[in-house]
Amino acid sequence: MRYQGGEAIGMIETLGMVPAIYGADFMLKAADVELISYENVGSTLVTVIVKGDVAAVEAAVAAGAKAAASIGKLTASNVIPRPIKAVADIVAVHDIDA
Repeated sequence: MRYQGGEAIGMIETLGMVPAIYGADFMLKAADVELISYENVGSTLVTVIVKGDVAAVEAAVAAGAKAAASIGKLTASNVIPRPIKAVADIVAVHDIDA
C-alpha cells in the first residue's frame, strides 16, 4: 500500500523483528488503519508504519507500542497527523505490496 499523503501516519520502532510484528498485529487490530511499510533501520532496529485518520492512528500506535514493549524493546513511537506529500517518498521504501 503506497502512501500518497493526506492521512496520518503512525510508527513504532523496536529492537528486533519479533516485537515489531507483535506490535503491528496489535496496531491493526486496535483501530481502522492500514499497514503501509516497514523498515529495517540497521542494528536490528525495525520500524512499522501505518496510515489512517488521526484518531485511529493514535489508538493504533498506543496499542502497538504497548504490545511491543511487553515482549521486547520499544525504541520509539510517533504519530504525524498530516505529513506533507513529500514524506510519502520516505515512508514507502519497503512498501508491503512491493
